Amino acid sequence: MERDEFNRHFQEHVHAAFWEDGSYSLSDALSARELEQMTALQDRLGQPFELRLGAFDADNRFIGWSWARQETKQTLYMINSAVLPEFQRKGVYSALVSAVIAEAEAQGFQMIYSRHCATNNAVIIPKLKAGFVISKFELSDTHGVLVHLHYYTNETRRQVMDYRAGQIAPNEAVAKLLR
Repeated sequence: MERDEFNRHFQEHVHAAFWEDGSYSLSDALSARELEQMTALQDRLGQPFELRLGAFDADNRFIGWSWARQETKQTLYMINSAVLPEFQRKGVYSALVSAVIAEAEAQGFQMIYSRHCATNNAVIIPKLKAGFVISKFELSDTHGVLVHLHYYTNETRRQVMDYRAGQIAPNEAVAKLLR
């Protein structure tokens, strides 16, 4: 989706998707000066790749989204994704995750990462099933305890992460890399 259309849908529905998770918007805690400074810093970053996906039902109603942005030359950060409550548990989120993975691979990203409230099983479980792995935890003033999930588009890197997590013994490719 184009930025303006995505932003319109996002702003209209974001509160319905996250009303009970205990998070707050960082911009609500910042002064006008701090917001100006953050905007100036953002403007210095240039134009990183952005992916804005919208999900629509059979009647063309906006029911969910996924928004991601390039963070480094190898990393795509899934900033925010949600499915409106009445459309959850119908495979919409899993379809959005699959679409993000496909586009990240097509663009050449090596890793996709995301951060989630530790109790958000409706997001964490589908991502684990899609091949994401838990990489770390974070304590955030805005969101509480967060789980970081990584998805590696490169099979060898995925196997190295599985080895480092203690899930597999090093296979030949992993052992060769770590010598």
